Amino acid sequence: MTIRRIDAHQHFWRPARGDYGWLRADAADLAPLYRDFMPADLQGLLQAHGITQTVLVQAAPTEAETDFMLSLAASTAFIGGVVGWVDLSRAESASTLARWVGQHPRLKGVRPMLQDIPSPDWIVHAPHADTVRAMQRLGLRFDALVKPQHLGALLQFVESWPELPVVIDHAAKPRFDSGWDTEGAGLWRRQMAELAAFPQVVCKFSGLLTEAPASAGAAELRPAWNHLLYCFGPGRLMWGSDWPVLNLASDYATWIGVADSLIGELAPDEQAQVWHGTAARFYGLDAMPA
Repeated sequence: MTIRRIDAHQHFWRPARGDYGWLRADAADLAPLYRDFMPADLQGLLQAHGITQTVLVQAAPTEAETDFMLSLAASTAFIGGVVGWVDLSRAESASTLARWVGQHPRLKGVRPMLQDIPSPDWIVHAPHADTVRAMQRLGLRFDALVKPQHLGALLQFVESWPELPVVIDHAAKPRFDSGWDTEGAGLWRRQMAELAAFPQVVCKFSGLLTEAPASAGAAELRPAWNHLLYCFGPGRLMWGSDWPVLNLASDYATWIGVADSLIGELAPDEQAQVWHGTAARFYGLDAMPA
């Protein structure tokens, strides 16, 4: 069976731009990432694995980063959508979003880097209502870059904005190293189920190899996958690579294989939802030939 795929979560960056605060030249563990990653670096991998579109996601908390990504999308056919950044706490950001949407139809969403903000409940009290309303009016989505400690606050945000489509990036990065029988794992399971009860919330099956122990495969990821599948179902799960961050733990082909060993257990129509249908529908991506 030929499977059409969308990579619902990938990044490009050019360190010389200077606004990637997390990507430091002196951080030895990030050395494989400290170089330019641009469309030409990804093109061959997409072709090799039947991926027709991607969603390009911000990696720096600046409007300049969003301008950079939108310029790449304008000249790169496979970028189906862009998830950018604005300061959600400022009312003035509403006009910035309106300008971008008017000029760049591939802007599909906004992502604050919640995992890097000191206050775990920032998302509850900081966003300005005018800017969130602008997101809704403009048809934008909210990408939630969170860890387990943020899920309670994210639940409050979702409850406050029931008409705003939300996707949980990387399944909220569950703690694989603590085991699945711990209190923390139980809390992750419970709060993910609570979030899944809201029909506007979907989840990305992405970024998990970099959270799991070294050389992890399908067996190690299965408890997380089984719970996500139980909570969200195939129609609200989407696959993403998190490339090039993925390179810290594995490579594109390996992650495709690990994911396929789990997704491939589903019925063909359910596989199609996870590989491309959910992402296309959630982000409103234009149809492209398989």
